[in-house]
Amino acid sequence: MRHLALPILPALCLALAGLLAPAAPAVAQSGPLRIEITEGVIEPMPIAVPNFVPEGGDAAQLASQISRVVVDDLVGTGLFREIPPSAHIGRVTSFSSPVQYADWKAINADALITGGVSVQAGQVTVKFRLHDVFAGQEMGAGLQFTGTEAGWRRMAHKVADAVYSRITGEDPYFDSRTVFVAEEGPKDARRKRLAIMDYDGANVQYLTDSASIVLAPRFSSTGDRVLYTSYETGRPQIYVLDVASVGRRVLDTGQGDMAFSPRFAPDGNTVVYSLTQGSNTDIYRMDLATGQSVRLTDAASIETAPSFSPDGSRIVFESDRSGSQQLYIMPATGGEAQRISFGEGRYGTPVWSPRGDLIAFTKQSKGRFHIGVMRIDGSGERLLTASFLDEGPSWSPNGRVIMFARETQGEQGTSSLYTVDITGRNLKRVATPQGASDPAWGPLQ
Repeated sequence: MRHLALPILPALCLALAGLLAPAAPAVAQSGPLRIEITEGVIEPMPIAVPNFVPEGGDAAQLASQISRVVVDDLVGTGLFREIPPSAHIGRVTSFSSPVQYADWKAINADALITGGVSVQAGQVTVKFRLHDVFAGQEMGAGLQFTGTEAGWRRMAHKVADAVYSRITGEDPYFDSRTVFVAEEGPKDARRKRLAIMDYDGANVQYLTDSASIVLAPRFSSTGDRVLYTSYETGRPQIYVLDVASVGRRVLDTGQGDMAFSPRFAPDGNTVVYSLTQGSNTDIYRMDLATGQSVRLTDAASIETAPSFSPDGSRIVFESDRSGSQQLYIMPATGGEAQRISFGEGRYGTPVWSPRGDLIAFTKQSKGRFHIGVMRIDGSGERLLTASFLDEGPSWSPNGRVIMFARETQGEQGTSSLYTVDITGRNLKRVATPQGASDPAWGPLQ
């Protein structure tokens, strides 16, 4: 079988940005930090992460916890493989000690991450260095982060983000949070409330109680507010919630029967949503400062699930105006819409990638549900998952990973959150304390 040895950045671009086909033949290049691509399949990079060194105060436990989260973040991408500490020949006893690269080469580590942790007066300082073992040198200057003891996980995510970006050339995403609907109870009497957590399922906090059904939370671009739909009054209405204070207010959407499916514009000052009046559902746009709304669609069909392009100039949405549920793009001010989905089956819940190049969606075809992506002109459709019920995709801040909800079949079926990268690789479950649905991935903190 043909093996192509490529420097890691081009290799990752082929594997991640491509959508798509096995890697084409290329000229092998020499250089540090290699990754193996075999017929388009990534061989994870072997990395060594010795426990960070405690440097002052009662830092031993924190040093161990922080280094473990760094490893979990990187290995969780599917792009890295940890060389277990039991295999380490070299020992790191001081952050300032010179690295004996021969010891790490002997265990076939491509990259080495060393760090130190100190605690003083309740403040934690984490510093780290990334080493290119192949070249026998440090990759860039070391970095340092300082925060409270309660925020140690966030500092670990920041270290992992810096390592990930230096090696892959991609924007980071570990230091981010997700808002979602936490679910408890049987399907016919399920209790739902809004919750927020770190991207990996840690630090869950509840934003509402379970007295009323809540649906479809959506972050603002700055992560300080959340839009969601609630049945608190007996009919669906849209609320905006301040994440820090948990204060909230209902949006006055007029005399419609139902208001739902809200989403912020990139500037955070505008909201698009669906409003049902009688048998007709259309998309509206509201200025949050004035409360004034403008109708964007006017068709005898159901128009819903709007999502802005990253520059705010266009909106992708779902509509059954053609006789079946399909995806369309229109100007953000309304006007003529162009259909972009033409495959077999029904398409819904479109979400524009933060990179602007792809649209994620839910597809129902032949009795199965899929999470998929396509280019903004509708070409290059690729289905990433398949199950009894997959729905509600949400993009990571860097546009490389998608989180979605998966529900299992039967009366005892439950809903859980999963992530998958845009090549369809690395499908994995996100750990939550109970059932979970409707994820919305927020920006970097």
